[in-house]
Amino acid sequence: QVQLVESGGGLVQPGGSLRLSCTASGSIFSIYAMGWYRQAPGKERELVATISDYGTNYADSAKGRFTISRNNAKDTVFLQMNSLKPEDTAVYYCNAWVNQNSLWGQGTQVTVSS
Repeated sequence: QVQLVESGGGLVQPGGSLRLSCTASGSIFSIYAMGWYRQAPGKERELVATISDYGTNYADSAKGRFTISRNNAKDTVFLQMNSLKPEDTAVYYCNAWVNQNSLWGQGTQVTVSS
Protein backbone atom coordinates (compact mmCIF):
# COMPACT_ATOMS: atom_id res chain seq x y z
CA GLN A 1 0.00 0.00 0.00
CA VAL A 2 1.06 3.60 -0.51
CA GLN A 3 2.20 5.63 2.45
CA LEU A 4 2.96 9.32 2.90
CA VAL A 5 5.47 10.27 5.57
CA GLU A 6 6.17 13.86 6.61
CA SER A 7 9.21 15.19 8.39
CA GLY A 8 10.90 18.46 9.21
CA GLY A 9 8.55 19.97 11.74
CA GLY A 10 9.68 21.39 15.03
CA LEU A 11 9.99 24.46 17.19
CA VAL A 12 11.28 27.65 15.61
CA GLN A 13 11.56 31.30 16.61
CA PRO A 14 9.46 33.92 14.84
CA GLY A 15 11.23 34.94 11.67
CA GLY A 16 12.96 31.59 11.41
CA SER A 17 12.73 28.91 8.76
CA LEU A 18 11.76 25.27 8.44
CA ARG A 19 11.73 22.86 5.53
CA LEU A 20 9.09 20.16 5.49
CA SER A 21 9.40 17.00 3.42
CA CYS A 22 6.87 14.38 2.43
CA THR A 23 7.73 11.19 0.59
CA ALA A 24 5.35 8.71 -0.97
CA SER A 25 6.36 5.07 -0.96
CA GLY A 26 4.80 1.75 -1.82
CA SER A 27 2.97 0.54 -4.89
CA ILE A 28 2.95 3.78 -6.86
CA PHE A 29 1.76 3.95 -10.42
CA SER A 30 1.47 7.70 -10.64
CA ILE A 31 1.36 10.81 -8.51
CA TYR A 32 -0.54 13.62 -10.14
CA ALA A 33 -0.34 16.27 -7.45
CA MET A 34 0.95 16.88 -3.96
CA GLY A 35 0.32 19.57 -1.43
CA TRP A 36 0.46 20.79 2.11
CA TYR A 37 -2.42 21.57 4.43
CA ARG A 38 -2.38 22.67 8.03
CA GLN A 39 -4.68 22.56 11.00
CA ALA A 40 -4.33 24.66 14.11
CA PRO A 41 -6.05 23.70 17.38
CA GLY A 42 -9.77 24.41 17.17
CA LYS A 43 -9.51 25.37 13.51
CA GLU A 44 -10.47 23.76 10.24
CA ARG A 45 -7.83 22.22 8.06
CA GLU A 46 -6.74 24.69 5.39
CA LEU A 47 -4.75 24.58 2.20
CA VAL A 48 -1.21 25.95 2.32
CA ALA A 49 0.20 25.09 -1.10
CA THR A 50 -0.14 22.56 -3.89
CA ILE A 51 1.99 21.52 -6.84
CA SER A 52 1.16 19.60 -10.00
CA ASP A 53 2.05 19.52 -13.67
CA TYR A 54 -0.19 22.56 -14.01
CA GLY A 55 1.85 24.65 -11.60
CA THR A 56 1.70 25.77 -8.01
CA ASN A 57 -0.96 27.28 -5.84
CA TYR A 58 -0.53 29.10 -2.53
CA ALA A 59 -2.76 30.37 0.18
CA ASP A 60 -2.57 34.13 0.52
CA SER A 61 -0.97 33.72 3.92
CA ALA A 62 1.85 31.68 2.39
CA LYS A 63 2.63 33.75 -0.68
CA GLY A 64 6.04 35.36 -0.57
CA ARG A 65 7.13 33.32 2.44
CA PHE A 66 6.60 29.66 1.55
CA THR A 67 7.81 27.74 -1.47
CA ILE A 68 6.51 24.36 -2.53
CA SER A 69 8.56 22.06 -4.74
CA ARG A 70 8.94 18.40 -5.65
CA ASN A 71 11.65 16.09 -6.84
CA ASN A 72 12.05 14.82 -10.39
CA ALA A 73 10.41 11.51 -9.56
CA LYS A 74 7.45 13.49 -8.24
CA ASP A 75 7.23 11.31 -5.16
CA THR A 76 8.53 13.86 -2.67
CA VAL A 77 7.15 17.28 -1.94
CA PHE A 78 8.89 20.00 0.04
CA LEU A 79 7.66 23.10 1.76
CA GLN A 80 10.29 25.73 2.47
CA MET A 81 8.89 28.07 5.10
CA ASN A 82 10.64 31.36 5.75
CA SER A 83 9.77 34.36 7.90
CA LEU A 84 7.65 32.16 10.11
CA LYS A 85 5.02 33.74 12.30
CA PRO A 86 3.26 32.46 15.42
CA GLU A 87 0.08 32.18 13.35
CA ASP A 88 1.82 29.51 11.27
CA THR A 89 1.72 27.17 14.26
CA ALA A 90 -0.23 24.08 13.26
CA VAL A 91 0.00 20.44 12.36
CA TYR A 92 1.04 20.30 8.73
CA TYR A 93 -0.33 17.46 6.63
CA CYS A 94 0.96 16.20 3.33
CA ASN A 95 -1.62 15.32 0.71
CA ALA A 96 -1.10 13.52 -2.57
CA TRP A 97 -3.17 12.18 -5.42
CA VAL A 98 -1.54 8.77 -5.75
CA ASN A 99 -2.81 6.40 -8.41
CA GLN A 100 -6.55 7.09 -8.17
CA ASN A 101 -6.71 8.01 -4.51
CA SER A 102 -6.24 11.08 -2.38
CA LEU A 103 -3.96 10.20 0.53
CA TRP A 104 -2.89 11.99 3.69
CA GLY A 105 0.24 11.78 5.76
CA GLN A 106 0.33 11.52 9.53
CA GLY A 107 1.12 15.18 10.07
CA THR A 108 4.10 17.02 11.46
CA GLN A 109 3.92 19.67 14.17
CA VAL A 110 5.22 23.15 13.45
CA THR A 111 5.42 25.49 16.41
CA VAL A 112 6.50 29.11 16.09
CA SER A 113 7.07 30.72 19.45
CA SER A 114 5.62 34.08 20.34
